[in-house]
Amino acid sequence: MIHRIVDQLSRVYRGPAWHGPSLQELLADVTEEIAARRLIEGAHTIQELVLHIAAWMRIARERLTATEVRDATPEENWPAMGEWVEALAEELEGKQRALEEAVLAFPADRLNRLAPATERQTFYVLLEGVVQHNLYHAGQIALLKK
Repeated sequence: MIHRIVDQLSRVYRGPAWHGPSLQELLADVTEEIAARRLIEGAHTIQELVLHIAAWMRIARERLTATEVRDATPEENWPAMGEWVEALAEELEGKQRALEEAVLAFPADRLNRLAPATERQTFYVLLEGVVQHNLYHAGQIALLKK
C-alpha cells in the first residue's frame, strides 16, 4: 500500500498521469511573469498555488511523525510569494522528494491509525488527501495557463 501511495504522489507530480499533464509538465514553461499574474480578481496565482501545494506536502510529511495536533497557520497555508525559480525548484521539488521519502519510511501497519490532524482522519486518508489536493490545484494551474 505504501508503494501505491508513493506511486500516486509521483504520477501527479512527475507523470505519467492519467488525468492529464503532471505538475512538472504544467510548470515546465511557466515564467515568472506567468506565475505571478492574477487573471481573476480574488483568485490565486500559479505561484501562490505552487507554494500552497508545497506547504501541504510539508505539513503532511510532518504529521507522519507528529505526536500532537497542530493545524496550519494562514501563513503556512498560503505562503508569501518570493522568486519564482525558488518557489518551483526549492519548495515544490524539495517537498515532493521529502514527502515521498517519508511515506516510504512510514510503517504500513500505521496507515489505518488516526493522524494528528484537527479533523478526524487516518494516515491513509491524509496521504490520499495530498494526492487529491495536488490534482485539484494542478487543474487550476492548467486553467490559469490558458
